[in-house]
Amino acid sequence: MRVPSSTNLCNWHLKLKELSANGKWVELLCHCHQVNRAGLHLTHFSVFPPILKACSNLLSYSNGKSIHGSLIKTGCDSYTSIGNSTMDFYIKTRDPDSALGVFNSMRWRDQVSWNIMVYGSLDLGNLEQGLWWFNKARVSVCGFQPNTSTLVLVIQACRRLRDKYEGLKVHGYVIRGGFCYISSVQNSLLSLYAEDDDMESAQKLFDEMSERDVISWSVMIGGYVHCEEAQIGMKMFRKMVCELGVEPDGVTAVSVLKGCTSLRDLTMGASLHGLVIYRGLDSDLFVGNSLIDMYAKCNDADSAFKVFKELPQRNRVSWNSMLSAFVHNERYMDALSLFYSMGKEGINADEVTLVNILQTCKHLRLVYCKLVHCVTIRWGFESNELILNSLIDAYAKCNCIELAWKLFERMKKRDVVSWSTMIAGFTHCGRPDQAIAVFGEMTRLQAQDDQKPNEITLINLFEACSVSAELKWAKGAHGIAIRRGLSTADQVAVGTATVDMYSKCGAIGESRKVFDQISEKNIVSWSAMIAAYGMNGLAHEALALVEEMKLYGANPNAVTTLSVLSACSHGGLVQEGLSLFNSLAQVYGVEPRLEHYACVVDMLGRAGKLHMAMDFIKNIPEGLKVAGENAAWSALLSACRSYGNSDVGAVAASHVLELEPESSTGYLLASSIYAAGGLWVDAASIRRMVKEKGVKVVAGYSLVYVDNKACRFVAGDIDCHSLAAGEMHSIVELLHACMKTEKRNAGNFDIID
Repeated sequence: MRVPSSTNLCNWHLKLKELSANGKWVELLCHCHQVNRAGLHLTHFSVFPPILKACSNLLSYSNGKSIHGSLIKTGCDSYTSIGNSTMDFYIKTRDPDSALGVFNSMRWRDQVSWNIMVYGSLDLGNLEQGLWWFNKARVSVCGFQPNTSTLVLVIQACRRLRDKYEGLKVHGYVIRGGFCYISSVQNSLLSLYAEDDDMESAQKLFDEMSERDVISWSVMIGGYVHCEEAQIGMKMFRKMVCELGVEPDGVTAVSVLKGCTSLRDLTMGASLHGLVIYRGLDSDLFVGNSLIDMYAKCNDADSAFKVFKELPQRNRVSWNSMLSAFVHNERYMDALSLFYSMGKEGINADEVTLVNILQTCKHLRLVYCKLVHCVTIRWGFESNELILNSLIDAYAKCNCIELAWKLFERMKKRDVVSWSTMIAGFTHCGRPDQAIAVFGEMTRLQAQDDQKPNEITLINLFEACSVSAELKWAKGAHGIAIRRGLSTADQVAVGTATVDMYSKCGAIGESRKVFDQISEKNIVSWSAMIAAYGMNGLAHEALALVEEMKLYGANPNAVTTLSVLSACSHGGLVQEGLSLFNSLAQVYGVEPRLEHYACVVDMLGRAGKLHMAMDFIKNIPEGLKVAGENAAWSALLSACRSYGNSDVGAVAASHVLELEPESSTGYLLASSIYAAGGLWVDAASIRRMVKEKGVKVVAGYSLVYVDNKACRFVAGDIDCHSLAAGEMHSIVELLHACMKTEKRNAGNFDIID
């Protein structure tokens, strides 16, 4: 057997250490093999840690395992440093059980040994186990000192586990151990408090920090935005950049963009976009996607699309964000076009893509829903609950409730979203009794938590009761909400929906009673109660409630003022309505929208002031006309039919048919006006246009309850519900005769002056 000289062996050792110092791990392992082939035996314990480190970095498990075996044979495994290196190798090659075996077999363990077990467990995602090792090390080792990276992982584990109590204990340990001045530890603690929505503790810690880097500022800004205190976050960003000159990074930009989105502050968002370009952050895909989202939520789809086109690279999130932007801004054909382009570019759609495109389809034609349904089957998404729920919703919104019901029945697993969507679908299609029956079936089968009715389910049930206008059902639904612990006093959304439900059933007293029970009223609650008064012809009470609202410190917004204008319209308070409209900007700080103008037109039209209403439409600002003024012209056209004014009606009809060529409402109103005025040729011309353009006429219907079942009576259909048809139509004819007699006796006079 060849006996190597000590000089040669020493040279081999020096070569190994040199290769390790330079990070040449492949060459180091090759060198080890050469030593073995030369018949030399590496026996000094100091050469093994570099070899094990090479195996760790190259993830060479077999070589490392072989080295470990050699160490056991030579007895070198008894050295603490070698045991630590072996544990580190097993941790990095994702074999924690072998690492634990080495740890348990070690005679002497130092601080490094414990650090490896704590860090390794946390790094491998075993968070609870990692915290257990950390606490055990503190108890078992006198003066245990974790390294900075281990301590940061411990704090992150508390944050990810949402274990605030453990986090507070670690914070105390950080202070006692003198780690509180290490920036990475401080930033980790900031994240712990910010993600737990404890911004008070986060702010206190932030104020105590002697040095704050961009990460510290980003955590604080992101925390305030997440806690819906975006204004404070924006102030911190201005201080960070303008006063202290701290350069923002991509994470900061994303947090601030989320704040702009939350505040709908397009000006601030556009300014930040300029800063992003100046700082060269526009190449960051995460920042680019956030810019798309910000512009979309601020209703600037053109700028969002410009950002999208200029992205140096796009991922699926980019495409989905842009799709969502078009859907949010009601640019449905652009969304379809983008979906087509996505396929051409070879980007595979996911469930988010398909849900977005279904949100588009439900505003277009049924054929698009069917096409997307085919795509979901082809791409293997037919069992995806999120997509199935979106398909049910899309079919229902396209008034194809039968297909929606078939999908619902075939679902293997239904969650609360499925049931809620089906209830809303039947309600949308004018079938409230079936919607209520679905809710009954849901409560009967609620064996699992994900099938129990939640707030959304009950709000949809309330809407079904509103459509039915059956007070008995409304009270039953209200009782269900109370029994399920969704008290109207505590749940403002449920309370507001209850107010709306009772008002649509004509029980305005019940609406007010529920409204008074809501402990924390928001602007939506006040607006709903004002709308309830207006809907029930109590315009004076609606105006009085606005004054009461101000006393409580709630400022009317665009929706509230629209509800007041509607109340004035239904109550015939023309002067009060005009006065309110003229003071929107000065008194309420509300810029009039197209809806406000349309409501005033409706108010003037109901009062018979048709020419004044037409002049009012002509004075709508050009900027608002771009969004479409069809609602205003439709309101005027409806008033012209009521008052039999074919001259103004002809002008209104031309605008309505131009703006809404696919809606049957304008054609029906125009035809009715011409027929009432004896202009039969014009009436026939309108009917011919309907046929030529293939406009689908939506017939009006009434719901009449017979034996607790809702019977739908469609205009002109004498065959519906044949069992009671003859009797009911006789009563209808009798009522018409009574109305004509009363009209003759009353003479000609204006009901509203």
